[in-house]
Amino acid sequence: MRLFIASDIHGSSIRAAQARAMILALAPDAAVLLGDLLYHGPRNPLPEGYAPAETASILASLRLPIIAVRGNCDSEVDQLILPFHLAESAWLWEGGRPILALHGHQLPENGGSWPWPLDLTIISGHTHLPRAEIKDGRRRWNPGSLGLPKEGLPPSFGFYENGRFEARSFDGRVLAADTL
Repeated sequence: MRLFIASDIHGSSIRAAQARAMILALAPDAAVLLGDLLYHGPRNPLPEGYAPAETASILASLRLPIIAVRGNCDSEVDQLILPFHLAESAWLWEGGRPILALHGHQLPENGGSWPWPLDLTIISGHTHLPRAEIKDGRRRWNPGSLGLPKEGLPPSFGFYENGRFEARSFDGRVLAADTL
């Protein structure tokens, strides 16, 4: 299974177009979009190339299966212009191992709780920081942010292939990595 993983686009049509080009180059089996796709949020600055309708159009042009989850900045109105459903979470399976995809604002450090098993891998966004770590006994992967990266990091995305997750910048640097 080859997955392109992106989060926190926040309406940046420039970054959405870069993601589309990367998807064409990497030829994944599916794209996993981890929320905060169109709106920048009331506490965030406008991202470079802020154009939510154009961003939605770029996402609509992707010609591969899309698994998408809702972020804390995604609204019902956003879903009206997206050609795919935003679920609260999504389950993936790799080699019999469960992988939970969600935005991340539901995780314990953000007020949520752990109803999930320890052998779980969690893919989430929300923090805008690329990570690949084991925390609270669970594998946790974060592709970082396409539209509003933090801590001086470049825009980043995730790629999963053959049991290995990498958070990458568009210039090819690996910012975080982990293997199942």
